Amino acid sequence: MRKSITLLTLAFSLSLGASAQTIYDAANLTDKDLNGTARFVGMGGAMGALGGDISTINTNPAGIGIYRSNDAVVSFGLSSYGTESNYMGNSQSVDKFRGDFNNAGFVLSTHVSNVSALRYLNFAFNYQRVKSFYKNTQIQGNLGDFSQSIYMANQAYGITNWSNAYNNPDIGWLSALGYDGYLITDLIAQGELDQLIASNPGFSNYEPYMVNGVQAKNSNGELLFRTPGDYVGMYTGADGTFRSQERGGIDEFDFNLSANLNDRVYLGLTIGAYAVNYSKYSIYGEDYGSGEWYELQSWSKLEGAGFDLKFGAIFRPIATSPLRIGLAIHTPTFYNLDLKTSAILDSDVWNNQDQENESGVAPDAIGQYTIDTYDKVGGDMVRKFRLQTPWTYNVSLGYTVGKNLALGAEFEYKDYSSVKFEDDESSLMDAYEFENSTTDMLKGVSTIKLGAEYKVIPEFALRLGYNYRSSIFDDNAYKNLPINSIQTDTDFSNTEALSNYTLGIGYRGSSFYADLAYKYTTYNAKFYPFDMFDGERLVQATKLNNTRSQVLLTLGMRF
Repeated sequence: MRKSITLLTLAFSLSLGASAQTIYDAANLTDKDLNGTARFVGMGGAMGALGGDISTINTNPAGIGIYRSNDAVVSFGLSSYGTESNYMGNSQSVDKFRGDFNNAGFVLSTHVSNVSALRYLNFAFNYQRVKSFYKNTQIQGNLGDFSQSIYMANQAYGITNWSNAYNNPDIGWLSALGYDGYLITDLIAQGELDQLIASNPGFSNYEPYMVNGVQAKNSNGELLFRTPGDYVGMYTGADGTFRSQERGGIDEFDFNLSANLNDRVYLGLTIGAYAVNYSKYSIYGEDYGSGEWYELQSWSKLEGAGFDLKFGAIFRPIATSPLRIGLAIHTPTFYNLDLKTSAILDSDVWNNQDQENESGVAPDAIGQYTIDTYDKVGGDMVRKFRLQTPWTYNVSLGYTVGKNLALGAEFEYKDYSSVKFEDDESSLMDAYEFENSTTDMLKGVSTIKLGAEYKVIPEFALRLGYNYRSSIFDDNAYKNLPINSIQTDTDFSNTEALSNYTLGIGYRGSSFYADLAYKYTTYNAKFYPFDMFDGERLVQATKLNNTRSQVLLTLGMRF
């Protein structure tokens, strides 16, 4: 974050019940990348039933039971990230390169007996980067009849007292920033209610809607009325710009115990520990022309830890057949997380409040305002919460043809709509009732993995793979911020189906081995800087095409 957190801010943040999370945060932490050793990636991750690779430790733990020797391995990568956007014919692209440290681990294999049922007992540890948040996005285009200020006004509904708004658990930061920056207005606060009562005695508790400062009328020319505390966004027709940088990832540390029974049944248990480090900086602005504009900068950082358990089995149903069947189940990951956030709004717009105070006389100059939540609350705001991800179910098949060809297929399922938010304090377990009521916008997600390895000669192998993940979000999913949310970044992307195309090559010596793989990831998404509904989605989506090219190198030794 921009500055260090004060003890006063930390203590105060723990006592508040303001909301901070959405289904997009939950999906971000639940989704995992295809990553690991170059052999595993080169085969599309379809090794759950084949086993014998350390990356199976977090898909099917029984895969470690296939080992009959010790193993030490490390993997590195180089990635190119690209995002192409198209909004109403306005195309932009952003590309970045960066290095990756993918995994490091070891397997200790203990031969128990050749005659008892238990043949081998293995222990393994592996570190792996299971999720990269690295992404840059840049969008620009005309918003037409819509504006984020209208979204701010909707968030302000019913608020009549803005005193100490940024420390008030009933007031959201987005509406408070819009109010302080004169992007939204309540006509009662401007004294127009008295005029309305004089001309319309029957509407003493109401006031008219406003569109760009003009009283709105229906098709018959009649005034449209609204209730007090219902705010109005003052501006439309803007050129909107959005830029964001997302960084960080999820690191997984797996501890595995597995067994080989009669060389036909393999059982495994993995205990997984997770470390989350995610940061996002976004800047959103609207330019109305004639020197009027505003710009909203948002910072957020999510840190925390979690754990899960994974159980797996591999068995050969027919002793003389090379067919293997794998089954695995993963418990939810139980996260304890801290969200730190702050925002700055700069606006340069006509101060309608001053104009009213001057009895209709236009102000001499445009008013410029800067509101910094860091100054308002004395530091970054902190929210502690818990997140429970879905259960994972995995079934896989493996088949070998002689000593030259290995084939793998795998299916995995997670019901993302079963994610659950909880407050960090047990006495406030219902604090996230609103957030949990929106998880039906997430879907059950299926992942299909296919892979093949062919040994040209005993020392060299070629690999090919495909990995498909269905879409996470319902077509009508949107970022539904509670009215008391401290989040100020209203943007979201509804990602569609994702595909990974992989290929690789490997060398096996008497003890040393090296593998090289290439992975190309592509998926489309519909991006919205904010969203508005009136029986149907009103804001037009920006079409995004996200790609990632990754080269992985794995070096290892078996002994």
